[in-house]
Amino acid sequence: MRLTRGTALLLVPGLGLFLVLLVLPLANVVEESFRLFEPGRIGAAKDAPYTLFNYVELAEPAYLYYFAETVRFGLVSSVTALLIAFPIAYMTARQPLPLLRRLTIGFLIGMMFLSTLVRVYALQLTFGPTGFARFLAGILDISPNGRTYTEMVVVFGLLHYLIPISAITLLGTIQNVDPRLGEAAQALGASRWKAHLTVTVPLCVPGILSAFLICFTLCLSAFVVPMILGKGKVLFISNLIYSRFSEIANYPSGSAVSIVMLIMSLAIIYTITRLVSARWGKV
Repeated sequence: MRLTRGTALLLVPGLGLFLVLLVLPLANVVEESFRLFEPGRIGAAKDAPYTLFNYVELAEPAYLYYFAETVRFGLVSSVTALLIAFPIAYMTARQPLPLLRRLTIGFLIGMMFLSTLVRVYALQLTFGPTGFARFLAGILDISPNGRTYTEMVVVFGLLHYLIPISAITLLGTIQNVDPRLGEAAQALGASRWKAHLTVTVPLCVPGILSAFLICFTLCLSAFVVPMILGKGKVLFISNLIYSRFSEIANYPSGSAVSIVMLIMSLAIIYTITRLVSARWGKV
């Protein structure tokens, strides 16, 4: 498509906002991450010398633990959300009654707009000491005050908004898959489940990948869920960044953690995309 003068003028406001609201703040964070922080100050001084210390200290085990925990919860929650959301999206896409299909889609969209605080405190009441904590912990033979139970509740909190987003993302992909392909596989002797797993699911891989990346990105940036439901036992990188900026005013350290998390997230997303494309790119 040829870029005309009129089209270029239409792009100017959007590009200007992109520059002011994203590029410049991010550049400021990068610049701040190389500044030397002096305790007792709010952020680094304007004439503070440049240093790599803020990045070097991130190699310490304490920081690596934060990164590993965030990625672990992100992978577990994203995969679990896909396993739950795919059947929901499939049943919705193949629902023969238009009214029921619209109601289901409306419910999923409504869940996406539900306040995060409402979700978190609802889960805290449900699975907290005044809820089903003792009952559920007794069934699983774990302590309701232990780390394992806390981690489980944090995953529940993440799944509460990952599942609707995954289902909505997968819905369009499943609708574009011709159901007659699965019927043809069954006509050739494949069972219903085998036809589903060997025909429908591979054709939905692009949508599955998109849903996974959306869920994984949201998990990496989750802040309220681990802060409230984690009870100090489960903390993500976002909580560490908040602590650096808000509690001790160490802007250079917080900026360095933010940049490293951004680079690591992009690297993980790129690697997963390449691996999936190499395996399923011809489907």
